[in-house]
Amino acid sequence: MQSQNYEIQEYPDGHPVRVYLEENQFTKEIFQQLLNLDIQVDFQIYYNLFNQLCEIEKHFARKENQLFPYLEKYGWTSPSQNMWAFHDRIREEIKAIRLNIEDKKLENIRNEIFNLSKSLDHLMQVEEHKLLPNAMNMLSEDDWKEFYEGDKEIGWMFSTPPKQYPKMTEEEYIHPSQDKKKRELPFSLDDKTHYDEGYLSPEQVNSIFRILPIDITYVDENDRVVFYNRGDDRVFPRSAGIIGREVKFCHPPKSVDQVLKILEEFKAGRQDTAEFWIQFKGQFVHIRYFAVRDENKVYKGVIEMSQDVTDIKKLEGDKRLLDWA
Repeated sequence: MQSQNYEIQEYPDGHPVRVYLEENQFTKEIFQQLLNLDIQVDFQIYYNLFNQLCEIEKHFARKENQLFPYLEKYGWTSPSQNMWAFHDRIREEIKAIRLNIEDKKLENIRNEIFNLSKSLDHLMQVEEHKLLPNAMNMLSEDDWKEFYEGDKEIGWMFSTPPKQYPKMTEEEYIHPSQDKKKRELPFSLDDKTHYDEGYLSPEQVNSIFRILPIDITYVDENDRVVFYNRGDDRVFPRSAGIIGREVKFCHPPKSVDQVLKILEEFKAGRQDTAEFWIQFKGQFVHIRYFAVRDENKVYKGVIEMSQDVTDIKKLEGDKRLLDWA
C-alpha cells in the first residue's frame, strides 16, 4: 500500500481528519501483518487481525453519517452517491472473506485479502488526495467542532477512543452542553420539538405512530395509561376510554398477575424487559414490555409493544429488490 501524501501530525489530536488518517494507517498495518502470516499455521492470530480489520465499518459509517451530510450542506453530493456505493462493494468483499474464514475454506484467502487490500488502498487514496483535502477547504472550524458527539456514537477502529476535538474547557467539563449538534438544518424548526436526535412537529409524531405496524401503549409511573397509538391494523383493540385508566383494569383477569409482576420488577430496577409470544386469532403475536427510565435511571413507566410477526417468521434468505407490479 502506498504511503500518505501528507503528515498526520499536521492536524491536532482528535481532529476528525487526523482520526481518519490514523485509521488508514492502522488499516495498512493490519494488512501488512495479514499478508505476512500463514493462516494455516497461525489461524487464531489471523482471525483476530481480520476482526480488527472489520472495524473499518465504523470508519465507513462515520463518513456516511457524519462527514457526508456536512459536504452536502456545501453542495458536494458526489461522495454520498459514489463513495458510499464503493463502501458497499468493499463490505461485500469483507463479508465473503469472513464466511470463508469461518467455514475454514482457506485455499484462496491470501489472494482474497490481497484483493481487498487493493480495494481499500484505492479508497484510501481517494480519501487522502481528494475527499479529506476538499472537506478541509469546505468545512469551517465550527463544523469540525461539532463532529465528536456523533462520531462517538458510531465509534472508531481503535479500542481506545481518540482525544476529543476540540479539547473541552474546564467550564464545559462542569457544565456540559446538552446539544452540541449546531449544524444548520435545511428545514424550519417552527412548531417542532427537539428530541434526543432530530426535530418533529406534533403532526409528524402522530403520523409516525399511526403508521407503525406495532401496537404501542405507554403506562406512566402511576400505573395509568397515558398513550396508545391508533393504527389501522392493531393486534389488540383500544379505545379512548383507556386513557387515564389503571393498567390492572386493562387486561383480562388471567393475565393481571403477570402484568403486576412486571411493574413490580421494573419499579424495583431488577428487570428492564419482558417478552411473550402467543397464538391469537390466527396470528403469531410478539409482546414486549420495556421499562422507561429517565437519565437518572428513575422509573417513569412502561411501554407495551405488540406485533403480528406471522409473516416475519416465514422470511428466509435475502430480498434486495422491489417486487412492485
